[in-house]
Amino acid sequence: MDITVKPRLKRYGGKRRTTYRITAIDVQSRREGKSIQEVGFHDPRKEQTQLDVSAIIYFPGRGAQTTETVRDILRRAKVFKQVEIDS
Repeated sequence: MDITVKPRLKRYGGKRRTTYRITAIDVQSRREGKSIQEVGFHDPRKEQTQLDVSAIIYFPGRGAQTTETVRDILRRAKVFKQVEIDS
């Protein structure tokens, strides 16, 4: 059985205090479903982001498509430029 994985945001926190975890999750799972691996954290109120770059690079390298929001967060963190330097 082939599982299609997509890095996307998982919402945490209360009303007006949301934070997000960037997770690798099965495409057919719901947003709050069981994730395969947590690869980062994003707090939009504090504009704070923590990323596990090696884990983030692993999934798109295997054909996974990120959501637009996750892609924007990765661009702001300059993850794609780090990948070009490493390769």
